[in-house]
Amino acid sequence: MGMREAISEDKVRELCLALPETNERPSHGRPAFFVRDKKSFVMYMDNHHGSGHKALWCAAPDGMQEMLVNAAPEHYFRPPYVGHRGWIGVYLDTGIDENEVAGVIEDAYLAVSPKLLPKQVAG
Repeated sequence: MGMREAISEDKVRELCLALPETNERPSHGRPAFFVRDKKSFVMYMDNHHGSGHKALWCAAPDGMQEMLVNAAPEHYFRPPYVGHRGWIGVYLDTGIDENEVAGVIEDAYLAVSPKLLPKQVAG
């Protein structure tokens, strides 16, 4: 069983933009995804600072970062700049399952959106 293919930027875009009231615009020259064009919830990084990885930086509920990084350090990391806010880094090229990435994106969205959207979206 070979390595799974890396999860593509297009797939990430599809997962992010499938959520209600989301949009994409570049942030620091990289694709970033926003709720109502106000708060970013996912940023796409390709070879950030020469890391050699494609990765996502995602907003996350409290405590999630530590839990995931401890549980699966091959897939998750504490990203620079936003790590102190509890954001989670996800490597897209280490064989992580697409459903898992979709779940992290959804959690990111839910971590950011309640402050901006009416209650009926949650649940």
